[in-house]
Amino acid sequence: MLKVLKNLKKSFLEVTVIVILLCIQATTDLALPDYTSKIVNIGIQAGGIETAVPDIIAKEDMDNLLIFTDQNNEILNHYELIGNTLTKQKEKIIDKYLGKDAKIEENTVYILSELEKEEKEELAKLMVNPLMEMTTLQNEEVANQIKEQMTADMPEAQKQLIQSQDLMELIKNMPEEQKRSILEEFTNRINEMQDSIKEQAAISSVKELYKKVGVDTDKLQNNYIFMAGMQMLGIASITMVSAISIMLLSSRVAAKLGKTLRDKVFKKVIHFSNKELSEFSTASLITRSTNDIQQIQQLITMLFRVVVYAPIIGVGGFIKVLTQSDSQMAWIVGVAILAVLFIVGTLFIIVMPRFKKLQDLIDKLNQVAREILTGLPVIRAFHKEKKEEERFETANTNLMKTNIFVDRAMSMMMPLLMFVMNSIMILIIWVGGHSIDQGIMQVGDMMAFIQYTMQIVMAFLMISMISIMLPRASVSAKRINEVIEAENSIKDLAEVKKFDSTKKGLVEFKNVSFRYPDADTEILSDINFTAKPGEITAIIGSTGSGKSTVVNLLPRFYDVTGGELLIDGVNVKEVSQKELRDIIGFVPQKGILFSGTIESNIKYANEAMSDEQMKEAAEIAQAIEFIEEKDKKYQEPIAQGGSNVSGGQKQRLSIARAIAKNPEIFVFDDSFSALDFKTDSKLREALASKTKNKTVIIVAQRISTILNAEKIVVLEEGKVVGIGTHEELMKDNETYQQIALSQLSEEELDKKGGE
Repeated sequence: MLKVLKNLKKSFLEVTVIVILLCIQATTDLALPDYTSKIVNIGIQAGGIETAVPDIIAKEDMDNLLIFTDQNNEILNHYELIGNTLTKQKEKIIDKYLGKDAKIEENTVYILSELEKEEKEELAKLMVNPLMEMTTLQNEEVANQIKEQMTADMPEAQKQLIQSQDLMELIKNMPEEQKRSILEEFTNRINEMQDSIKEQAAISSVKELYKKVGVDTDKLQNNYIFMAGMQMLGIASITMVSAISIMLLSSRVAAKLGKTLRDKVFKKVIHFSNKELSEFSTASLITRSTNDIQQIQQLITMLFRVVVYAPIIGVGGFIKVLTQSDSQMAWIVGVAILAVLFIVGTLFIIVMPRFKKLQDLIDKLNQVAREILTGLPVIRAFHKEKKEEERFETANTNLMKTNIFVDRAMSMMMPLLMFVMNSIMILIIWVGGHSIDQGIMQVGDMMAFIQYTMQIVMAFLMISMISIMLPRASVSAKRINEVIEAENSIKDLAEVKKFDSTKKGLVEFKNVSFRYPDADTEILSDINFTAKPGEITAIIGSTGSGKSTVVNLLPRFYDVTGGELLIDGVNVKEVSQKELRDIIGFVPQKGILFSGTIESNIKYANEAMSDEQMKEAAEIAQAIEFIEEKDKKYQEPIAQGGSNVSGGQKQRLSIARAIAKNPEIFVFDDSFSALDFKTDSKLREALASKTKNKTVIIVAQRISTILNAEKIVVLEEGKVVGIGTHEELMKDNETYQQIALSQLSEEELDKKGGE
């Protein structure tokens, strides 16, 4: 898999941008639950007041507050009474809480000095208890209870006098010991409370202090919720833009990787020798170039989000849970992760073996479909449609069953995971509800915990999803690498030789032997003959004697396994394949045409070829007659594989293509078999004038095609059993005689030989 991913180097810039955007998205996603918590805890429950430190407080209330603490100086050092002049920071606070037109009497209001976050947190710790005590004692019911406690043993007249006085004034005037005695029980009860409850109560006290100064607390609350909401909207917008950009870039990177891999596979296959092509079936190569690469593309689209995004969300969410939420509930996250891993791991064990089988079954289906489509004429001729339908149905059904099994298993994952996620949410609400009831946790914190937990679970879910996709993609990557890394059996030497210009067109077989890869026996053995320029060298023999194999050695479709094959005086293994094939005009046994036009097929060797050369080649190949009958002449379309022309026309166009190339050596591998005798004769006559100084090698089944050849090589079971002219071979070569007499009578042979 890593070998395939190395091809991402071409998309380095896009990958870098994707990683940056994923970091941004993960950061913004982790920030949103915190804002949800703030809106609920601060915006709704606390009325928009963030801490237990009032930014503005009446002097009277400050004096009352200081009664309940012995750290007066530490508190007052952070406040300043409003006088005649105001700093910008003080004006900003007054504008925020009282409005621009507010008029405040001198020395009646304290304004908080500008503090750092840490300083404000320390000040809040000093003010929480005094705020709670002061606000509680200002409650009429609590004040009456304390007054009754104070006047329990007093005369009625004194009791009524104290009951009519303000409790705060009474406490101010009390001796320190008496004050401590009265408030001791009350203070101890406050100290026993949870910090979160004390903080909430202190913030409520600040709200009451603001009302006394004249602050519109409803407006303060609405402003806080609005600003927090706008911040959330801004963060969500960043997340949205990042997510869209990531998907676009990921798709682009995946598409570029797919293009690169297809390009590499195709370029590798195009240089395969027949040995490599036989190792990989055509159907398998098509599957590897399409379906397998598509699996890699789908993985890449998800991979960046998992490799970068999921770890940040998972680790970041867990840190947030431990630091900003109630860490006592962290065990719930562990339960959720274990449940997800158990479900995905079980499915992984069940489904994994089927992934490789799936790709093999796609290969099989492609192979069957290709065989049926290319062999339709034979299937119809033998009336085997039903049998082939059943064969296709079997391959199709096997693929369907495996697909259904995999899809069913995978389709179970999401419902199971959703069940886990919803169960975890219920568990959080149940545990969190008890914590809220006990004052340990706030509602907003529980909501944030739910969001963080879902983010962590989703991160592990994404990692699990990629762990399911990864094996299938790994199988595909392995199959792609098998093609890309396949060692070509036929390749050029590091230092190649040049052809000997003094031996131009000379072909020499010297003790040549050949066996197919992995074969036990030799197909050819001890082949010795020479083909010279200006001569026609024919090769004939019974079916399976090795005729086509001999000519396939010339352009190095295969390499000889023994002896030497020399062209232009140089061993073909010592020259470059390009230069070798440039001097050979090869016409295969089966005429192959490409989709396009007649012109594009004839000019296949050289698109810049003149029209005169093209027409001359068509005329020599006896193709001009049927070309001129076409409506569009040379621009007549040719269907894929030449399916819209006859076998004879296909052969003639293949011959015209080789003639138009004007090579040193012509090789015709039984290329006249589909021609009638008249066309065959005319073509050979026209070809003779074109190839006066060329080497012509003809593989033939028909004796009539090679009667006038200067040299006829007779093959039998991969060995040369005779070399000579027609007349010479008819005298003393039994194999040639049998072939000749099986096709023509003695009178016809004598007559043609005489001609």
